[in-house]
Amino acid sequence: MQFKDYYQIMGISRDASQEEIKRTYRKLARKFHPDVSKEPDAEERFKEINEAYEVLQDKERRAAYDRLASGRSAGEPFQPPPDWHFEFHGDIPEAAAHGVFSDFFETLFGDAMRERAGRHRSVWDRPMAGQDRHLRLQIDLELAYRGGMQAVTLSTPEIDGQGRIAHKDRTLNIKIPRGVREGQHIRLPGLGLPGLHGGPAGDLYLEIRFKPHPWFRAEGHDIYLDLPVTPWEAALGAVVTIKTPDDARLELRIPPGSQTGQKLRLKGKGLGGDPPGDLYARLRVVAPPAKSERARVLYEQLAQAIPFNPRASMGI
Repeated sequence: MQFKDYYQIMGISRDASQEEIKRTYRKLARKFHPDVSKEPDAEERFKEINEAYEVLQDKERRAAYDRLASGRSAGEPFQPPPDWHFEFHGDIPEAAAHGVFSDFFETLFGDAMRERAGRHRSVWDRPMAGQDRHLRLQIDLELAYRGGMQAVTLSTPEIDGQGRIAHKDRTLNIKIPRGVREGQHIRLPGLGLPGLHGGPAGDLYLEIRFKPHPWFRAEGHDIYLDLPVTPWEAALGAVVTIKTPDDARLELRIPPGSQTGQKLRLKGKGLGGDPPGDLYARLRVVAPPAKSERARVLYEQLAQAIPFNPRASMGI
């Protein structure tokens, strides 16, 4: 039997705090959960992470493990010392009860758990809540702007007649609240992994992501638009029409002497909220091509009438 370095499995230091252990476990569990992960070794990594967490999150088990781990490296041959004994006082991990954990875990903690289970058999059969699931949902920015319903087909886990987890496709109409931000989570109760022994199912959390948009991008509650303007609109000032993500038309006043990169704000026209975000139009001066002889003549006349070197500030 080989020694398992639970700290190495979770990618944390031996002096990690309990809060860091919990935070790291949640991150790894989301990454390697077999129902959502595309990693080729997701199922095996998920089992290892759960086993490591069961030891390190419990102060008694962690202290006992730390005493054994001193001076040992992952993968080296291992047998517990002759005087090894661990008296177990805490709850029995569900995965351990069902034989999911490794021989290494069984050797260290199995006897103590079986002894406790013999005294408190109900611990093995008590209702256990199912784990939460975390998925990403890509939506159009327009839907976030106005709010509405989004049809989503999900593979939801269910327990079949043999007590095994099976997956069934379900199409759900999910309400997208107006003003939802990218990165925000929508909770769907009871759509996580099934519970055990009659326990409730976990919840499903959908992390909102926006599909790429040809004109707009969102930052928090604010929306940004790259707005093309002509050289004369930028130089002389103008009033132009722009559109919001819900196709509403607004008038925007461009001040004289505007430059590329300058931002103009339309207050309260971003994503909804309390307060709502703003819509920023970032100007981009676009020169028309000189495709005709008339256009070339006009450009030459402009160059002579307005001598201007945009690189003068660079000393060129």
